[in-house]
Amino acid sequence: MRFSRRGLLALFASISLAGCPSKQSATPTDGGAVEAPPDASATAPATPPASFVVRYQVGDGGMEPIALALDEQPSIESTSLIEIRSSIGLRNYRIRLFDEVERAMISDDSADETPDGVIYRISLPTPLKSGHKYAVVIDAQTGATITDTLGREIQDLRFEFQIAGEKEKDAPAPTPKKNDKKKRR
Repeated sequence: MRFSRRGLLALFASISLAGCPSKQSATPTDGGAVEAPPDASATAPATPPASFVVRYQVGDGGMEPIALALDEQPSIESTSLIEIRSSIGLRNYRIRLFDEVERAMISDDSADETPDGVIYRISLPTPLKSGHKYAVVIDAQTGATITDTLGREIQDLRFEFQIAGEKEKDAPAPTPKKNDKKKRR
């Protein structure tokens, strides 16, 4: 039995397509035009934009959400653990905690990627000072914007809060000792 090249290619193509029932192929319409298979994303429900929850650890070890509102700085108890949760995965992001004079706080941070989003923990070596103001900032690590796992851009975010209680005074910086004795040669 002798086959031409076209015949072999057609035979091979029909066998390989028949073996893949999950593949959808384009189908011709009555007018002869080829119609593409339906797009799965067109029928999928729209994913809502990313949302964030900021929580802090209270004295008993439980986590309490920080009530975030525009034009308002909520007051929370002193804590040494802050947690930020996103409702969807993030790309090209960084999360930092700043004090009231915009200095980044020293912390031991960890991030966990979950199917439901990112869980980011900021662990501080000492509890935040009472009466002082702080801000959690979420911005782009590199470039101009943060994106979610679907490629949508997310604006930089800033969550401000204050620690309850009377304002603690900062410890004065140590002053160098004056050497009253002059060195003799």
